[in-house]
Amino acid sequence: MSDFIALVELQVPAAVPAASAEPGLAPGWLGRALESVVVWIVLLLAWWVASVHLPLGDNPLLPSPLITARALWESLPELWAGTLSSLTILIPGFALATLLGIVSGLTVGTSARLQRIFLPFAKVAGPVPPTVYIPYAIAILPTFKLSAIFVVFIGAFWPIFQNAVAGAHALEQRYRDNARILGLTRFEYQRRVVFPAALPHIFTGMAVGLAFSFILLTVAELFGANAGLGRFVQYYADFADYPKMVAGILYTGLVTFLAMTILDGVRRRSLFWLK
Repeated sequence: MSDFIALVELQVPAAVPAASAEPGLAPGWLGRALESVVVWIVLLLAWWVASVHLPLGDNPLLPSPLITARALWESLPELWAGTLSSLTILIPGFALATLLGIVSGLTVGTSARLQRIFLPFAKVAGPVPPTVYIPYAIAILPTFKLSAIFVVFIGAFWPIFQNAVAGAHALEQRYRDNARILGLTRFEYQRRVVFPAALPHIFTGMAVGLAFSFILLTVAELFGANAGLGRFVQYYADFADYPKMVAGILYTGLVTFLAMTILDGVRRRSLFWLK
């Protein structure tokens, strides 16, 4: 039993508190809150000054924050419908990329033979910008939604796969030796040893993949979508309704931020031993 505990528990050095790195600089909650919003306040002020003092005619390309906020409020029902439409593309593509990226990455990362076979291909295919697949996917696949899901999948798969491979490859030799001594099956070895050890790398790949997914989702929706966040921005840009266009950009950024925050919360909860 003690051997098994020693096998599955990874020894992680205790985190050094941030305050210890800078003695005497430990702001309270109010100071931390101000530090987190100071950049936004500066950008908002710069935006307001630019919109007031740099007019560009009757239809300015840079509407004021107040006008943009009003347009955002008026567009919330349409934006919410666009969010639901975008999520029906994002969630399947990202979920499939996560599942296949983890399984294939851990499998390849624990086999020297599979690494020799697949990693050269991954080094060639991984860096190819997924946007180049969009016209081809739209032409080949029967519906736009399937094409967009495929593009999101491609964009998220490679970061997750490569980080899963790196996490499995970084497993210390002593854990491999202990698994061999305990006689674990390959499935038990992958599930109880490799997967927990590779989780920090996997979540890093998932964060990168999720960011790519939002970028590719928006780009794909510019090509042929009838709804979605990218389509919302493109539609009002075509009609020179810049307040709603800017509102759509800000709203898309907020949705992306919330998704990344949720993923980060799952990461912190799953990697509790790293606290």
